[in-house]
Amino acid sequence: MATDVLNNKFQTTLHISSKKVEGKPNDNDEDVAVLSTFLPACLAKSLPKCDFKCARMEDCFYGDPKLAPPGTKKMEYKTRQWHEKCFCCVVCKTPIGTKSFIPREQEIFCAGCYEEKFATRCIKCNKIITSGGVTYKNEPWHRECFTCTNCDTSLAGQRFTSRDDKPYCAECFGELFAKRCTSCAKPITGIGGTRFISFEDRHWHNDCFICASCKTSLVGRGFITDADDIICPECAKQKLL
Repeated sequence: MATDVLNNKFQTTLHISSKKVEGKPNDNDEDVAVLSTFLPACLAKSLPKCDFKCARMEDCFYGDPKLAPPGTKKMEYKTRQWHEKCFCCVVCKTPIGTKSFIPREQEIFCAGCYEEKFATRCIKCNKIITSGGVTYKNEPWHRECFTCTNCDTSLAGQRFTSRDDKPYCAECFGELFAKRCTSCAKPITGIGGTRFISFEDRHWHNDCFICASCKTSLVGRGFITDADDIICPECAKQKLL
């Protein structure tokens, strides 16, 4: 009786959509798994066994990878075959059925387990990055998670610098770590190619390095110190007269 039922259903097949790990399937090379019934010869004890061996091998849910119980269907994908219930996610063991699946290195994953196991996660919040991530120090971040260590301002698409492998916006870095100009007391960050002058233990922005008397720039010129001030040679001579 079981054989008659299988004969009537033998022509029935079911295509199951799947996701390619690399690229997309084309019209002539569909990436699909096929569900079908076993040939009657596989079920008749008096006939030789058919050429079937469940790809789960010793992990086959039926115990014997060559067993084909009456009413069982088989799943075929690429060059391998499984019992229908054995064609399951390698992680959660849930049968794929008509759901999409993702093959990876001879293993089959349901979409949820594949994402959980292999998807890129943000180094800060540990949540999956679906799009628009940022890479810093070879580590992935959500754009919204990539922020200044001090003020939490977003740094995505902005200029920033780092200290001890931690990112800082220009303003916070200047306030926390940068040298300060002797003239204007503002930080000298160096971000964006800012040039500065250093003399002994003092530092100036290029634009702030001017004569205390005549206010002309001393960049690239000789100068004379006068207590806490710097003056050009001409102003120094005037002071001596």
